Amino acid sequence: MRYWLMKSEPDTYGIDELIAKCGPDIWEGCRNYTVRNHFRDDFKPGDLAFFYHSNATPSGIAGTMRITKPGYPDPTQFDPKSKYYDPKAPVDNPRWLAPDVEFVEKFARVISLQELRETPGLEEMHVLRKGQRLSVMPVTESEWNIIMKLASKYQ
Repeated sequence: MRYWLMKSEPDTYGIDELIAKCGPDIWEGCRNYTVRNHFRDDFKPGDLAFFYHSNATPSGIAGTMRITKPGYPDPTQFDPKSKYYDPKAPVDNPRWLAPDVEFVEKFARVISLQELRETPGLEEMHVLRKGQRLSVMPVTESEWNIIMKLASKYQ
């Protein structure tokens, strides 16, 4: 099993919207080749991910979700009405992929980016690295366990 951190702006798609789905939902709209490659090559059903609210007050980890389906062609790339439409994406060789995820747990409070920065053992976490802009990134098992302990203190 692998662990991930997946970012979304809560005014676009937040953890409460995933909860409301009552089952798996597509994680659509990622338009970065590194992220696409993670979806294609690394995501496996059963992997766990932190749901990270970006550009929020505060930005941070709001809860957890599970990968239920690895990357498959993101249908929004072919929809001219979608904000994620890509007119250069060929239907016979899709450029962009999306996994399915399902809700696991909402934390009692957001674990803020500042708290992550101040927590021993998280110094090398991808989301804390200067210039890190990816919306999906790996998390080590040790980082996962430290963050889950932080979350459990407030549940």
